Amino acid sequence: MLDFQHDILPLKNIIFRTALRIVLNREEAEDIVQDILLKLWERRRELERVENLEAFALTMTRNLAIDRKEKMDNRHVTLDQRTHDQTDEESPNADSLLMAQEKDRFIANAINSLPEKQRCILQLRDIEGKTYKEIATMLNITESDVKVSLFRARNEIKEKIIQKKLLFL
Repeated sequence: MLDFQHDILPLKNIIFRTALRIVLNREEAEDIVQDILLKLWERRRELERVENLEAFALTMTRNLAIDRKEKMDNRHVTLDQRTHDQTDEESPNADSLLMAQEKDRFIANAINSLPEKQRCILQLRDIEGKTYKEIATMLNITESDVKVSLFRARNEIKEKIIQKKLLFL
């Protein structure tokens, strides 16, 4: 039987980072972590049959985060928390704040527009710092497939950035 403290709880940081990358909201990502940990606890007897618990948990996280993201997109837009915490002297001007928000949104959209496999591999390698071997094991694919998919994902994002810059020349 799985031990919550030893087997499930150590996954909370990777679950949080994965959720945060998708929903781009700290509080929502924290809620997702709690929901995923609760679901894993409730299904602990079934998890004995799961070959890779981390991959299983990340898949659950990704699915829940995407659902929450879609719901969040339908809510009202809120002000960026960083602007609330700054004094007038340290506040960026409206143009630079708008540009930073646009850049963040563009990069997030570029990553989210990737095919699922490429997006997952990019997340695991570039954000989580997993090795090619670890990713291959988690996703049940070859290391060569990991490298090719990562190369294609990075090139796709690079092309989108280049296209975006050309639009503003």
